[in-house]
Amino acid sequence: MSASVSKPIELTHYANVRSALIERREIALLDVREEDPHAQCHPLFAANFPLSRVEVDAYALLPRRDVWIVTFDEGDVAVEQSDAMLAARRLRALGYVNVSVFQGGVRAWRAAGGELFRDVNVPSKSFGELVESRNHTPSLSAQEVQTLIDRKADVVIVDARRFDEYNTMSIPTAISCPGAELVLRIAELAPRPETQVIVNCAGRTRSIIGTQSLVNAGIPNKVAALRNGTIGWTLAGQTLDRGQTRKFTEVSAATTESAGSRARRVADRAGVKRATVSNLAAWSQQTGRTTYFFDTRTPEEFVSGHLPAFRSTPGGQLVQETEMVAPVRGARIVLADSDGVRANMTASWLAQMAWDVYVVDGISAEQLSENGPWEAPSAAVPDVKPIRADELAQAQKTQALVVIDLGKHAQYVKGHLPGAYYVLRSQFKDALKALPKATRYVLTCGDGLQSRFAAAEIKELLGGEVFVLAGGTKAWVESGYALESGSTHLVSEPIDRYKRPYEGTDNAQAAMQAYLDWEFGLVEQLGRDGTHHFWVL
Repeated sequence: MSASVSKPIELTHYANVRSALIERREIALLDVREEDPHAQCHPLFAANFPLSRVEVDAYALLPRRDVWIVTFDEGDVAVEQSDAMLAARRLRALGYVNVSVFQGGVRAWRAAGGELFRDVNVPSKSFGELVESRNHTPSLSAQEVQTLIDRKADVVIVDARRFDEYNTMSIPTAISCPGAELVLRIAELAPRPETQVIVNCAGRTRSIIGTQSLVNAGIPNKVAALRNGTIGWTLAGQTLDRGQTRKFTEVSAATTESAGSRARRVADRAGVKRATVSNLAAWSQQTGRTTYFFDTRTPEEFVSGHLPAFRSTPGGQLVQETEMVAPVRGARIVLADSDGVRANMTASWLAQMAWDVYVVDGISAEQLSENGPWEAPSAAVPDVKPIRADELAQAQKTQALVVIDLGKHAQYVKGHLPGAYYVLRSQFKDALKALPKATRYVLTCGDGLQSRFAAAEIKELLGGEVFVLAGGTKAWVESGYALESGSTHLVSEPIDRYKRPYEGTDNAQAAMQAYLDWEFGLVEQLGRDGTHHFWVL
């Protein structure tokens, strides 16, 4: 056993973490609770990093093994028995050498006078509110936009969310154009300078950032955000469309060149730094500095060709969800695209959010040499007792065994092995008394990976023989076996995902209004917190 693994894990406190944030030193403050409790209450830069997924996510999200990591939880049990300590030990076993536990968790943070925030993606949402408060980003109410639609006015509405969100619910006549695409494509979506452009999202952040992107880029059209997005539309009693498929179209070389010039000017004003492909190899191997490599184009473009080691992270979502893919605050972020528009516009926002951000210039088509989707780096996967789908199907006919699904609740509800019990890995001890007793257990999840990492600890808790379904639920389906759907056998509470008030079509109006009220208060919370270093062009 190495010295780094055997030495005691240090405890740390509020003053140490706050100093690192104020001094802009690298720190990964990891909230190891599941997403729902995280969303109820957490420090501004605490990235959600569930205990259930430490081994699955660590190498992708924490690329430098010597970065300072601080694990954080509720603080409701003795530190040696806490989830934060368990997560720290798992990270240490994965090779991370500078791991501390925040003693006392949320309770200690509050007692020390630290500001606590609700919801998810709070750094981005609070930054968006700061942008609007400083720039007075133009906006129109839902009623005003409905009047323009009813009059058949010269107006183009662009939805800055992901396409799947747009497809679920959208403003009538709106076209899907995710945030990073706006400056590139707006000249052809609204070719007449007289056309009013309206940008919407579900709530506020992406509407504000999208609108201000177009303003900053100096497009000739009048631009306004739909105030409060689809939430505001619903609260006004107006009808949303469902299942729409209108999308942006490809643009000409002349449009791309013009948009590239606009985007570069904005990036330069924001102090974005420049890089070349020759810098990338050295940065990927650098010690003492964390670097993230993100491709800001559409997923489809990424699959057709991208730079080695880059991850597909469309720019609009990157600004919206930065801490989900870059939990090391103070890290370097390197962005790439193929046109000089999407990377530069995304970088301009990240620079204002106090990231050390670079754009790769001069990328040739030949250098986009990697094809296919991004593959997350993985820790060494433990040896387990595998069982194939056909073997499991046969065994279920003759043996008393229990199937346990460790995957995401949303996936379980959509489809799971018949009779499988939903259990969160992080809640497994609490689930023991509710699980049927058996001599053989089979673990599954979406692709089988999380099950393999969890098998040894679960075997110790269960006492019986534990197998892992080879290839997970995906392999079961590919073998031609049926799934059942619904919340049929929930043993754990589905706290692995926080229900966003702005998602879906069945949210209570009171929850929507409460969410807007919360967003309006974020600028004041930022002022009290004092660790963010945000600034606005």
